[in-house]
Amino acid sequence: MQNKYYPHLASPLTIKGLTFKNRILGAPMSNPEMDPDSHMRKEDIAFHENRARGGLASVAIGLGIVDAVGRTHTKEVALYDVGSLPSLKEAAKAMHRHGSAAVMELAHGGKYANARGHGHAAEAYALGPNDEVNPDGLPVRSMTEDEIVHTAEAFGRAAALVKQAGFDMILIHGGHGWLLGQFMSPSMNRRTDRWGGSLENRMRFPLLVIEKVREAVGENFPIEFRMSGAELTEGGYGLDEGIAMAKAIDGKVDIIHVSAGVHEDPDVFVLTHPSMFVEHGCNVYLAAEIKKHVKTPVATLGGLNDPDQMEEILASGQADLIEIARQSICDPYFPEKAFSGRKDDITRCCRCFTCFYNYLTNRTFCCAFNPIVGREMESFYGAPATTPKKVVVVGGGPGGMYAAVTAAQRGHTVTLYEKNSRLGGQLLSEQYIPFKQDMYRFVQVLEGRLREAGVDVRLNTALTAEQAEALQADVILTAVGAKPIVPPIPGIDSAKVVSLDALHQKDPAIGQKVVILGGGLVGSECAIYLDGLGKDVTIVEMKDDWAADSYFMHKNAMKIYMRNSGIRIHVNTTAKAVTDAGLLCDSPNGEMLLEADTILLAAGMKADRACAESFYNAAPRVFEIGDCIRAGRVVDAVTDGYYRALDI
Repeated sequence: MQNKYYPHLASPLTIKGLTFKNRILGAPMSNPEMDPDSHMRKEDIAFHENRARGGLASVAIGLGIVDAVGRTHTKEVALYDVGSLPSLKEAAKAMHRHGSAAVMELAHGGKYANARGHGHAAEAYALGPNDEVNPDGLPVRSMTEDEIVHTAEAFGRAAALVKQAGFDMILIHGGHGWLLGQFMSPSMNRRTDRWGGSLENRMRFPLLVIEKVREAVGENFPIEFRMSGAELTEGGYGLDEGIAMAKAIDGKVDIIHVSAGVHEDPDVFVLTHPSMFVEHGCNVYLAAEIKKHVKTPVATLGGLNDPDQMEEILASGQADLIEIARQSICDPYFPEKAFSGRKDDITRCCRCFTCFYNYLTNRTFCCAFNPIVGREMESFYGAPATTPKKVVVVGGGPGGMYAAVTAAQRGHTVTLYEKNSRLGGQLLSEQYIPFKQDMYRFVQVLEGRLREAGVDVRLNTALTAEQAEALQADVILTAVGAKPIVPPIPGIDSAKVVSLDALHQKDPAIGQKVVILGGGLVGSECAIYLDGLGKDVTIVEMKDDWAADSYFMHKNAMKIYMRNSGIRIHVNTTAKAVTDAGLLCDSPNGEMLLEADTILLAAGMKADRACAESFYNAAPRVFEIGDCIRAGRVVDAVTDGYYRALDI
């Protein structure tokens, strides 16, 4: 029987005896931290299990390293160590508990390997006839014939271990510039022997690896091969060679997983892992073209978060399977909601890179919109039982909304008061910004959940502490937010100075020449938006760098946009006064006047502590949420809201 909402996306597919219950696969995601022996911890398994709970057909664990000399960091699963077997078995069982196939990605870092601590530093090798150094400054060299064969056999041994652990499919990583991709790439493979030079020779090692893996797992066990359809970087291979590579592995593997790019090019990294500044499905065209030339099922991915778009990709024959990674942590119940006609309740990944930043910097799992991520183990046991209480939420931004929904779902009677005519707080400014649509949709999703949970929402109501006390609530959740920082300079009250509220409309009332006072993350994103509207935009930032508060991957994506824009940025520059002509500033080169029709105030926010503190003792228990504690990101507000509500 076909699903009436998404007949293609929900249809099962059987490959080598393994039935995928639908066409949405969980793309490989690796672990931010491991135990001292590079085995998965229970926390890591819980993260991947949470991805499986909502209906994914499979969940892939990323970066299982097949040989100690192939490690790039300490966060990779040691598939060369039989001691990994217990945690691998637990991981496979966790996926199977929810009807998802368990998949492990097999990889080797090649020239990116950092084998320190394994006694093999001299063998942290790369490709090519000339000596080099890897990113850690360690010497690297060409692999010998014996090492090539040894490594291919290591892939086979790792595959056998994974199969023994109860996994259902092997995913061989041949993309993004990892070892196999280094052999496949004309820019990274400079060998002149039978392992390099021609396309046929460059494919010889990946084909040997596939052969060894097949020998290890047998014929009736599915193998997925991940490749870049094109490297998208200077000197790398293009789609024509990508097609030829796919034809070379056609019939030897069971799914051809078409990704894009290489990690060593920062400009390409944000296409491999799409930023919010590129279209959803930006890499689908690669899979669509490759599919025309092979018989093996083709999987595609690339910032996909809309079930309608996914259905169209499959219905139009561009791919056979859809892979999602970040979307599967933002809303693990994405498939279940889509297939049951509840697509409006799907929390869509906004591609903000909160997950990447925390993975790389704090070595934790995290999501801006999903407070359970990184805390899956505690969520499995549920919140402690509670007595129904009368709860008042003051403030209808994302933190207050999430708190109200959570409290109501736990059986409390909840009333939410918002002083403005609409819910959403600072996220309302994202409504008309094209690259921020998924953030605004989050507000709409929360509004739907408020209705479903039975929260009484009172708009246009600026509740005071005295009024709140008179309500005799058991608990007050204060989410009153933050106020804009207004520099105390002459003319700041001029009519030409506007706040971010000016962006709360489809056609913002902003002149042609715009000076943005404040070059942090918010000001920089506003500059990109206004530049896209054809405005003449200048950013003024007093610090020595712009967007210093942004995640580095997101900033890199902004840099790529800025490069081809007309946006001007003045750092180390302080505003002195607003004049009839524009903004007078002190810069490293002296005083200067920046002509402006409009000055957009984006100098930052400060917590509204006076309002928040006024609610102290207005109820037996009072909790604060989000920006009224300290101005921060949506992830902080959402996390506060969720956990404060669990404390009731």
